[in-house]
Amino acid sequence: MTHAPQQTALRPIQVVAHRGASEEAPEHTLAAYRKAIEHGADALECDVRLTADGHLVLVHDRRVNRTSNGRGAVSALELADLAALDFGSWKDREESPDWDAEGMGEPDPERTSVLTLERLLELVSDAGRPIDLAIETKHPTRWAGQVEERLLLLLKRFGLDAPPADGPSPVRIMSFSARSLHRVRAAAPTIPTVYLMQFISPRMRDGRLPAGVRIAGPGMRIVRNHPGFVKKLQAQGHRVHVWTVNEPEDVQLCADLGVEAIITNRPRQVLSQLGR
Repeated sequence: MTHAPQQTALRPIQVVAHRGASEEAPEHTLAAYRKAIEHGADALECDVRLTADGHLVLVHDRRVNRTSNGRGAVSALELADLAALDFGSWKDREESPDWDAEGMGEPDPERTSVLTLERLLELVSDAGRPIDLAIETKHPTRWAGQVEERLLLLLKRFGLDAPPADGPSPVRIMSFSARSLHRVRAAAPTIPTVYLMQFISPRMRDGRLPAGVRIAGPGMRIVRNHPGFVKKLQAQGHRVHVWTVNEPEDVQLCADLGVEAIITNRPRQVLSQLGR
């Protein structure tokens, strides 16, 4: 007999759309984020990279080869170069090998155009309800600290760079790089930071995180293989945000462990499983 996952009495588990509703629309496109908002996601996750001419764009990989019809490193291309590429048709081809772009009419720019972080911030501010943003800085990169610098400048323009120290924040910054998070805390001490983990390093086995970081971001594989690690993190006073949680049994495990956020490609299904 299956039972509805337990959620904390104080706050329901936050459901975070990973690169938007990326199972249903091409990742990091406006269409994917619109779907996530329509489906009721509490927060949106995105990866940011800096273009050669200083724009923050939402692209996961260092190179554009996997998710577009172009080639090359994001950091070596200008925004205009990226704007000329198709970032969506690969998904249609993946889902339907016989799919042919010919005869489909004009491509929908919301499904195919590169998305800037600025445009995503506008979408969130116009959503008509509170939606959090979980922004991941990608490292290493040729631009080093400029990524965090540009990111905080952009957040400042939207009034998001200085949330109250003791209250909830509509934005948080995540990274696998402790140095990146240190830069963020030095410049914007009240923005919450999340230390992402692909594996448990020996010095963090007891649940400690880099200085000043209060949220752990373990991958689902860690949680599956070492569920006791979540308890160690919680015993140290840390919140736990798990990625990428797509399977019902993994959602159930995260809920049973009392994690605060589930990052998923399937926000609609996860919300439904959590009874929301």
